Amino acid sequence: MKAPKILPWIAKKAGISEELALELWHRAADEAESLTGQTNGPEYWGLAVEHFLDLAEAEATNPGAPGNLIQAPKVAWMWRHQSRMSLLSLMAAQNAYRFWQHTWQNLYLPKDMQNRAA
Repeated sequence: MKAPKILPWIAKKAGISEELALELWHRAADEAESLTGQTNGPEYWGLAVEHFLDLAEAEATNPGAPGNLIQAPKVAWMWRHQSRMSLLSLMAAQNAYRFWQHTWQNLYLPKDMQNRAA
């Protein structure tokens, strides 16, 4: 199981050590594997990264953590925003396809066939 290359950056932003971040990553990956039943694929990786970010934020805001004097910035919003933005292009393509399919059916199919196609 390979850790993401962004792991040191997230550790630095969350104010935790890289060793702790790696341990949190392994925990998140194990939980994602048990939930999805997979060790690869978009569903597995998305769940693993999201859970890792939640664990890192929880560890960063832990008041008993050594050297944690100020609250670290939250980074999970960035992952969720990136996921939403990637879905927008897919939704736009799907809407364009449906629009052209509907237009094609209305222009070129006979009236009696339009009712069957819809």
